[in-house]
Amino acid sequence: MASQKLIVAVLGTGIMGAGMARNLAAAGHEVRAWNRTIARARPLAEAGIQVAADPAEAVRGADVVLTMLLDGPAVRDVMQSAGSALKQGAVWMQSSTVGPDAQRELADVAAAYGLLFLDAPVLGTRGPAESGQLTVLGAGPRSAKALAGPVFEAIGRNVVWVSDDGTQGAASALKLVVNSWVLALTGATAEVLALARGLGVDPDLFFAAIDGGAMDVPYVRMKSAAIRSGDFSPSFTVEGAMKDLRLIVAAGEGGGVRLDIASAGVERFRRAAAQGHGGDDMAATYFASFPEE
Repeated sequence: MASQKLIVAVLGTGIMGAGMARNLAAAGHEVRAWNRTIARARPLAEAGIQVAADPAEAVRGADVVLTMLLDGPAVRDVMQSAGSALKQGAVWMQSSTVGPDAQRELADVAAAYGLLFLDAPVLGTRGPAESGQLTVLGAGPRSAKALAGPVFEAIGRNVVWVSDDGTQGAASALKLVVNSWVLALTGATAEVLALARGLGVDPDLFFAAIDGGAMDVPYVRMKSAAIRSGDFSPSFTVEGAMKDLRLIVAAGEGGGVRLDIASAGVERFRRAAAQGHGGDDMAATYFASFPEE
């Protein structure tokens, strides 16, 4: 059981939010969950989670509000719809990947409602979210970190504290840097297997050639397994990857940095989505190499 029982509202119960909500409930917290598509939230009731009909019902009296939604505008709209139901002095743990600019705008929304704002994106996909093994990237006032500590413990294995000022979007900036690496690896893995197919090379020979060396990256093996098995059950979707790559490219431009790989990745993931793979795991970017598919 949790050492300090909190009332936690989880807004957004998709691939990530559902697992986070379950782990919070398992840790002994009172959890209210809301999702725009209510059917996706209803199964959480089996874990003792109160499924709310609207954001205001979810956040009323909550000590911590955790948002895990698609993008900045979605987060802003949902929090504004909760409005006066938000408790003054509550912690808003904003974990959606929205980029540093949008995160700074959301910090202003938090200030308007008297909330303690935590810029707190997470690293991990469906598996770590379900097992409580996420890494939390945190920035915000120490008082908010202390209040949200039991939430960190329930959802993650590690907290990387970036800054004591969440209004600057420092944790969200780090999240984009990490995601640029993950998405580059994913795209490269898809292209390696596509090239092997095109040249008639057995992928097992590729893995034999890199086995145990500096180029042998576990993540590449994991995404390759999804492609080779044809199991594209989403841990992180093609559409989500495309959204994040657009944020990465925009952030780079804002910082005076040209990102050729990320820019090409946007187009690659766009093609995969156009082929009908938008809701599949991002490993399905593999199909973008074959226009006929």
